[in-house]
Amino acid sequence: MAKWEREGDKSRGKLTFEIDVETAQKGIDKAFEETKKKITVPGFRKGHVPRQIFNQMYGEESLYQDALNEVLPEAYQAAVKEAGIKPVDQPQLNIESLEKGKPWKLSATVNIEPDVKLGDYKGLEVTKHSTEISDAEVDSELEDKRQQQAELVLKEDKPAAKGDTVVIDYVGTVDGKKFDGGSADNYSLELGSNSFIPGFEDQLVGHNADDKVDVKVTFPEDYHAKELAGKDANFAVTIHEIKEKQLPDLDDDFAKDVDEDVDTLDELKEKTKKQLQKQRDDSVRSQVEQEAIDKAVANAEIGDIPQSMMDDDTNRQVQQYLAGMQQQGISPKMYFQITGSTEDDLRKQFADEAEHRVKTNLVLEAIVKDAKLAASDEDIENEIKDLAEQYQMKADEVKKVLSRDMLTHDIEIKKAVDLVADSAKQVLEPKQAADNDDDKKEDSDK
Repeated sequence: MAKWEREGDKSRGKLTFEIDVETAQKGIDKAFEETKKKITVPGFRKGHVPRQIFNQMYGEESLYQDALNEVLPEAYQAAVKEAGIKPVDQPQLNIESLEKGKPWKLSATVNIEPDVKLGDYKGLEVTKHSTEISDAEVDSELEDKRQQQAELVLKEDKPAAKGDTVVIDYVGTVDGKKFDGGSADNYSLELGSNSFIPGFEDQLVGHNADDKVDVKVTFPEDYHAKELAGKDANFAVTIHEIKEKQLPDLDDDFAKDVDEDVDTLDELKEKTKKQLQKQRDDSVRSQVEQEAIDKAVANAEIGDIPQSMMDDDTNRQVQQYLAGMQQQGISPKMYFQITGSTEDDLRKQFADEAEHRVKTNLVLEAIVKDAKLAASDEDIENEIKDLAEQYQMKADEVKKVLSRDMLTHDIEIKKAVDLVADSAKQVLEPKQAADNDDDKKEDSDK
């Protein structure tokens, strides 16, 4: 019979349980069958030593450890189920007694999921968001498309202005000496793009083709090349060409060039407005979900969270992030080289929010149970279909990667998110919502 004793109010305790005589004996028998294959006893072929002879020579107790390894996993899981606890990591096992002819007694120090006492999670008040798309936003989007369709044409007899592209040679020096990466020939630079050191581009504005310009700048204190950070530099620049953008007219021809599925500018405007509306609706929905769920978490009482849960979450986030980079063709080694960081740096970034993510998941799981949410067979089949389309896989391949339990858990969590978000009321003004958040923070700090 399993017995669970919690350590005070912590999410940790001691689980004591027994392995009955019959089960222990089955483990011993199995251990003997495996052991006799490995030993040689004079007068017997290898693997054929009688049990009685083995016991006389080695003692049955020599099989106990292997027997325990055989039967322990199933016995432990049965004890966990009987005690009604949810361990979050590997237990620290202790053998209390292994007596011949008696039940084996064991104990395990176990970290479990903390208790969650839900507060309000339906009808929560959240910040009010407008989903209206204005004509100005549509015009701005079309202007962006127009800029993308622009052509660069040679600008003659006119000085360079912001927005123009100049073709230049440049040689940079610090204290009269050239430095790595400080020189280039026939480099195309858009003035106003802020892609060069602050102040560099501004000093080329107003100059003409064939001009030679002495550009003086100071590298930022946080410049990535530490040997240059904060240093004064001089760039000898020669302007070869100046090019200006030639924008297409905003007409039906432009619309057809941008989108082959439309014939007129009005159709493009209407399609653009629908796309912006979809983006706005999704964005607002995401904000409502996040704010409502955060409030549901703040309203709940959550017990002590074991460090192992936060460590597991951090590891999972790091693995998912690096897997995402891998899908884009960027290996972990390449990523760390590009960013100049290490895996420990990445782990620390995710570790900062691990506790909040764990709390959020615990609350959502509690809502699933409280609201009796369940994933139907149809839900699971639709989820498999969606994932297959998203990752361009076959449905059977998705089923091999994700178990039914994993799919069920994810679907039920989504249902919990929808329940909280769908019932939320957008009534608070941004300032009012911010003041409420500050009040909650003060209460949590007390």
